[in-house]
Amino acid sequence: MDKKVILSIAVIVLFLIAFIIVRTVSYPFGKPSVDSEVIAAQIDSTEIQRFAGGLKFETVSFGDSTLMRYGAFDSFRTYLQSQYSQVFATCEVELLEKHSLVLRWKGKDTTLLPLLFLSHYDVVPPGDYSNDESTDVFDWSHDHVHNSNVPKEVASSWEFPPFSGSVKGGRIYGRGALDMKNMLFALLESSNRLIAKGYQPSRTIYFSFGHDEEIGGINGARKVAAHFKQKGLRFEAVYDEGGIIAAKGSLPGIDAPVALVGLAEKGFVTYKFKVKGVGGHSSMPPLQSAMGAASIIMQRLENEQMKPQLIQPIKSFLSNVGGVMGWVNKMAIANLWLFEPILLKQFVKEPSTNALVQSTTALTMMKGSDGENVLPPIAEFTANFRILPGNTVADIRAHVEAACKGYDVEIVQVREAREPSNISPIDSRSYQIIEESIKRLYPETLITPYITIGGTDAIKYEIVSNNVYRFMPIVLNQPEQRSIHNFNESISIQNYANMIAHFSYIMEHYDQK
Repeated sequence: MDKKVILSIAVIVLFLIAFIIVRTVSYPFGKPSVDSEVIAAQIDSTEIQRFAGGLKFETVSFGDSTLMRYGAFDSFRTYLQSQYSQVFATCEVELLEKHSLVLRWKGKDTTLLPLLFLSHYDVVPPGDYSNDESTDVFDWSHDHVHNSNVPKEVASSWEFPPFSGSVKGGRIYGRGALDMKNMLFALLESSNRLIAKGYQPSRTIYFSFGHDEEIGGINGARKVAAHFKQKGLRFEAVYDEGGIIAAKGSLPGIDAPVALVGLAEKGFVTYKFKVKGVGGHSSMPPLQSAMGAASIIMQRLENEQMKPQLIQPIKSFLSNVGGVMGWVNKMAIANLWLFEPILLKQFVKEPSTNALVQSTTALTMMKGSDGENVLPPIAEFTANFRILPGNTVADIRAHVEAACKGYDVEIVQVREAREPSNISPIDSRSYQIIEESIKRLYPETLITPYITIGGTDAIKYEIVSNNVYRFMPIVLNQPEQRSIHNFNESISIQNYANMIAHFSYIMEHYDQK
């Protein structure tokens, strides 16, 4: 090769390396939050006990409506009214679909679009009911709560009874402590404090407390949102659960606590695949059975998944957290124009990061014959897909049809699908006030947009607002995160105090810039 050509290539390579280094060093990565007005949130014993009392109600949602015990739901709402009489006297109260509670706190300027805060008071069951044997190990009696029988294996898996509302060691225990009665009580405590000091908000504030979020919010949030739309209501912002503050060390490679503010959430669709073949006796099997064909299709679905991509909220996430990561990661993030394909390959290797960049495939159920020597004429399996914003249900359908090519397969959609949500903006007052509050309560925390992986009621309110945010202002380490929908669900008293302070700040300062 000509020396001039070699020299030219060397110069280009050196220039490229220098460009990458300079861009990495000068890249505007996010920095941990700092605010001159850092506060230590306070809480008193009465506020703690009000919340603990609310955890005693067994407001459990079941997919099977015959298992629902709505008496506990009614008693819970009665309890709220007795504990927050000042809030209920100040607000207009409406009960929709018999159990979803809506409060309207009238503002001074009704020309301003109102704010909407969401929560839900239904909870998941306390544990695995696979054992029919039950026992009265715990006395869960309460003024408004009926006693219950709980399987032995559930009782032994909880340090405190799941509906006891126990307070010990600086923590409050019970089903719903993190999902999602904590947010409901924090919102009522915030309102209670502000009303007690004579405060009236500039703009009207709504609270919507759903009763069936854990089973899809079909009769709760969906119908409440439709009710708002029918009344012609539009909201300046909607705030719901979703992201949290991941404690330092709980996110691999990130050496700082990170506030994950959900701008959007993934959609979902579930398909049942009925793969047809030749049935009969196992002594004379065909060259390919229905189960064999089903296995090939399942392998295709797992091996040839939807194309990964870095959507804007995840690009913003990387830009914000890159500053506390290692040099190689910083270099890749600062130079996505070159390293994005490599970064995506790394992301898809881990379930936690793969879910952020891809519409995921989860094979969840399978059925063949009922006999060890019987060939099933139809093999069935089920796959659940979580859809990244930018993809659609139609994209997933085309993807699964391609995976079934060459086989006789009936593809049946299981229950209603949901498209991914819209992506809310970060240049709005609605987002900026979240940042302000976090900086005051949690100094040295990185604040970043994020995609909420699980589903929330928030998506149903997109019909009445363009600014929908999913965030709970609590710091959780990995064990605490794993306690959600699990045994020993609990929240620290300081986290709960910070939630009250956070929502108080938003309500009181939204229109103070």
